[in-house]
Amino acid sequence: MKMKYWICQVLAVLSLGMLMLCSTVSALTQEEYDKLRVYSDVLSLIEKNYVEEKDPSDVIYESIKGMVRNLDPHSSFMPPSVYRELQVETKGKFGGLGIEITIKDRELIIVSPIEDTPAFRAGLKSGDRIIKIEETLTKNMDIMDAIKLMRGKPGTKIRLTVHREGFSKPKAFTIVRDVIKIKSVKSELLQDKYAYIRIAQFQENTTRDFKRTLKRLSERKKGIAGLIIDLRSNPGGLLTQAVKVIDLFIDEGLIVYTDGRITSQNLQYHAHDNSEKFNYHMVVLVNEGSASASEIVAGVFQDHHRAIVIGNKTFGKGTVQTIFPLVDGSGLRLTTAKYYLPSHRTTHGKGIEPDILVKPVDDNATLTTEELIQRRNKSVEDDVLVMKAVEILGQWDRYEPILSKH
Repeated sequence: MKMKYWICQVLAVLSLGMLMLCSTVSALTQEEYDKLRVYSDVLSLIEKNYVEEKDPSDVIYESIKGMVRNLDPHSSFMPPSVYRELQVETKGKFGGLGIEITIKDRELIIVSPIEDTPAFRAGLKSGDRIIKIEETLTKNMDIMDAIKLMRGKPGTKIRLTVHREGFSKPKAFTIVRDVIKIKSVKSELLQDKYAYIRIAQFQENTTRDFKRTLKRLSERKKGIAGLIIDLRSNPGGLLTQAVKVIDLFIDEGLIVYTDGRITSQNLQYHAHDNSEKFNYHMVVLVNEGSASASEIVAGVFQDHHRAIVIGNKTFGKGTVQTIFPLVDGSGLRLTTAKYYLPSHRTTHGKGIEPDILVKPVDDNATLTTEELIQRRNKSVEDDVLVMKAVEILGQWDRYEPILSKH
C-alpha cells in the first residue's frame, strides 16, 4: 500500500505540472498519458517483484535523478538533505575540499581547485578526473551526490583517487577537510608601477574588495602604469559580481545577456556611466580552470577591446542554472538559459580563446604533484604568465593592435 500511495502522489504531481502547462502549450496527448502509466507500472512491479524491499521514496528520487541527469551535466535533482548542502555554496565559508566539479562523459571532472584550499594545497588541478571518492566509484555519479560525499566535518580526512593526463595510473590523494574561507581578492605591485590583482572566485564582496584594492594602488604618488587581472583557476561564482567588476572599466553598452525558452530567463546587463571608471591598459590572465563568470569577464573585455587576454583556452561553461524548491524540501537545479557575450558568441562548450597563447610551466602535465605544489608557492614575479603580462604592458604600443581583432 505504501508504494501505491507514492505512485498516486507522484502521478498527481506530474499530472498537475503538465496540466499547468496546458494553457500555454497544449493538452496532454494520449501518448504522454500512456508514458505516465508505464512509469506507474514500473514502480508497482518493483514493489511486488524486486528481490529486496526498497524504500519507495528512494526509488522515486533515483528515477528523477536519472531523468534530470540525462539533460546535461549541470542539471541535477537534489533530495532534501542534498538541497540543504547547496545553501552554503556562495557564502564564502563552508566545510569541504575547495574544488569546483562538473560531469563530462559520465565522469567527475575537476573544473578548478580554489586557491588556498585543501584541494589546491594537495596538488589537485583543473582537468583531473576523480575516479573514486574513498571506495565509491564515481562513474555515472550524480554531481550533487559527489559534493555531499566530499563534504564533512573540518579536520576529517578523505581519499580521492584521481587520473590525470601524464599519469601512468590513477593516484590517491588524501586531503584533510577544512572550513573553506575564500579570500576573493589578492594584490601586489610589480616593478613599482604595475598593479597585479588576483580574483580567486566571484563572491558577495568581490567588487568592493577589488575596487578598494585598485584605488589603494592607484592613489600612490607615482600611480600605476597598467593593470593585470589574474582569473586563472577561477571557477566563476556570482555573475552579478563579475558584471560589476566589468562595469568599472566600460563606459557604455551591453556587458552580457542570457537567452532561454521563457521570457523571465532572458536578461541583459549593461554598463553604466559613472565617475569610477579606470582607464588603465589591461592584461587578463586565463587558463583551462577559468570558468563561467571568469570566462565572461575575459570575453567581454575582448569584445569591448578593453584588455588583452593571455594564457590557455578557458573551460567552456556558459549556462544558467535556476534552482526550483520543491514541496518536500528537495530541489531541482535546472539549466534554463545560456550566457552570450556582446558579440553574440557563447562560451559554453567553446571557452574563450586567448589573444596570446602562453603555456605556463606550472601547468605542465609532466610535473609531479610535489613539483606542482612547489611552483604554486613561488612568488608572483616567478610566474611566467605574469611576467609576459608585464612585458605586454611595458610595450603597449607594440601589442595594442591585438585589441582590434575582435
